[in-house]
Amino acid sequence: MTVADLLLRATIAAYVTGVAAALVTSRPIGRFLGAAGTALGSGAALALGGAILAGARAPQLIVSSFAFTPLIFRPDALGAFFLVTVGIVGVAAGVYGFGYSGGLHGGSVKAMGAGINVLLLTLALQVMADNPLTFLFVWEAMSLAACLLILAEPDQRGAVSAANWYLGVMHVGFAALVAMFFFLSGGQLVASFADLRAVSLPGGVRDAVFVLALAGFGSKAGIIPLHVWLPRAHPVAPSHGSALMSGVVLKMGVYGIVRVTFDLIPGGPAWWGMVVLALGTLSALLGVLYALMQHDLKRLLAYHSIENVGIIFMGIGAALLCRSYGLSGVAALALVAALFHTINHACFKGLLFLCAGAVVRATGTRNIEHLGGLIRRMPQTAFAFLIGSAAISALPPLNGFASEWLLFQSLLGGANVRSSAVAILMPIAVGLLALTSGLAAVCFVKAFGITFLAIPRSPAAEAAVEAPRSMRVAMTMLVLACVALGLGPFLVVPAIGRILAPLPGLAAAAELRTSRGFIAGMPPGLGTMSAPAVAFALMTLMLLVLVLLRVFASRLRIRRAETWGCGRLVQTPRMQYTATAFAEPLKRVFAELYRPTEDLTVDVHPDSKYFIRRITYESRIGPLLERLVYEPIVAAVHRVAGAARSVQGGSVHLYLLYMCAALVALLLAARWLP
Repeated sequence: MTVADLLLRATIAAYVTGVAAALVTSRPIGRFLGAAGTALGSGAALALGGAILAGARAPQLIVSSFAFTPLIFRPDALGAFFLVTVGIVGVAAGVYGFGYSGGLHGGSVKAMGAGINVLLLTLALQVMADNPLTFLFVWEAMSLAACLLILAEPDQRGAVSAANWYLGVMHVGFAALVAMFFFLSGGQLVASFADLRAVSLPGGVRDAVFVLALAGFGSKAGIIPLHVWLPRAHPVAPSHGSALMSGVVLKMGVYGIVRVTFDLIPGGPAWWGMVVLALGTLSALLGVLYALMQHDLKRLLAYHSIENVGIIFMGIGAALLCRSYGLSGVAALALVAALFHTINHACFKGLLFLCAGAVVRATGTRNIEHLGGLIRRMPQTAFAFLIGSAAISALPPLNGFASEWLLFQSLLGGANVRSSAVAILMPIAVGLLALTSGLAAVCFVKAFGITFLAIPRSPAAEAAVEAPRSMRVAMTMLVLACVALGLGPFLVVPAIGRILAPLPGLAAAAELRTSRGFIAGMPPGLGTMSAPAVAFALMTLMLLVLVLLRVFASRLRIRRAETWGCGRLVQTPRMQYTATAFAEPLKRVFAELYRPTEDLTVDVHPDSKYFIRRITYESRIGPLLERLVYEPIVAAVHRVAGAARSVQGGSVHLYLLYMCAALVALLLAARWLP
């Protein structure tokens, strides 16, 4: 038995032990064993993925007790990359979970501990599935485990509704995946992926497989317009569960679309890439625009997950498009950028959700308008949130900057495509990606400033205390991951290139290498970047500013005074800038997109209309796509369901008649239809 085999068995054993311990008792020993199972299982998964990427022979696991058909698990390099992603966030979630669950009651603790371990087990097995039947079985188990996490704290407002939306979208996506694999395998769901690679499909069937894959995997990834479950589910799930759902569960949609379009049916037409690039661009822009209007901290982060998944899909779309035109070098760079952003997003979004959980646990609210001043009461959480905010805003030298810089380079390289449609689409994508990055920075200035700076806006914020040690340790782990990935793209990019090089049309990915800290082997005409050099330049500049301040500050007379309060002597929280005021200018700029509903009420004195008692202004923003697309669908389903009630008479005899009529109809169809 090899080391990889031992790590695979250790991964499964640790997660199963964590589930059992969480279900047995909600006492501290049960919480500790459940969290330990999560952390150890994720650590083993991380080691397994790293071993396979380092060249170890991939293990194989066959489970033959399901419907007499074996479930086969055999990871390859692409699956190992996503296994590493699962492991990184899973270890942090396990450490975090012990402290986070300390303030919850028994039922929620059990559901949370079991749900986290089951979800991570299915995520690890998902990227190792080696045939369609295994893939679909684990996919559905993963969806149900995530639903269990959404309902882990059912007393939260909107938890049941969020679970219903999640299950509805997931089952539509699952139906699309079943149809996709039937087309792809010709009905042979037990055929291995190696067998499917050898199948030659007609053009129309290939297109149908692509569309179904985009719908099925897009629903899991949260790509617009299949995103409606995401901003509902993330706020009500436990915060380390939200970190896993955003950081890893969404990435299963990325894994699926990459597996199908670059491995199982490579060589698609150009319109595949154009569709994926357009959907990614739309998701990135709308995700950040709606995030700007949110005052619920976790809902704000949920919309940013839509934004970042859109950025990843932009890279996938650019890779598909450039590959179809023979630009293998640019295609390889675009897909490397997409996968690099995949692991980067898992780290910084996992970090931000863990920080948000610490804030919610300390204050009891997700509304940032009721927070403020937390940097003095929760300094370590504030520092971790600041690092995550800088990373997601693509500021150097953190990891978000590295992957988005690579994506910019690949989109600029796509300008060499000789097509008028592509010549229009690529500059638009570059411009909107730049706009998205700028708006993300604005959004996190709001999120960090309103939440952590100034003075507390509520008694809960005034009484907040720092998170427990295990939660702070977990946040520190992801802070270090963000810094390491930001400083080390010259190590990560060639490693991802080696993973992608065996895929059809991506051999140029093997040419990406390093030279003195620079990423070398870039396609002609594109720039190069050294993250350590950028970090060194920034640190030198900061030190220079500090030295200059030290030198000249001694010559300046510093006067300290209270901030001007419009004539009031005492500062109050009402004098502070609010999140609503911060977002108001952008709401006006994009008013045609937001279409806000506004109510203005003026309460005047009964003796004279010239004396105003109170002015109340309320502005509500509902997602436009939900109003245009989902509300009519939901209304139609309700009408059909209401009409169907007429056949439900409550009579057993009537139901037996329905069964007999259905049986006769089936027999006649079997007899007369070919």
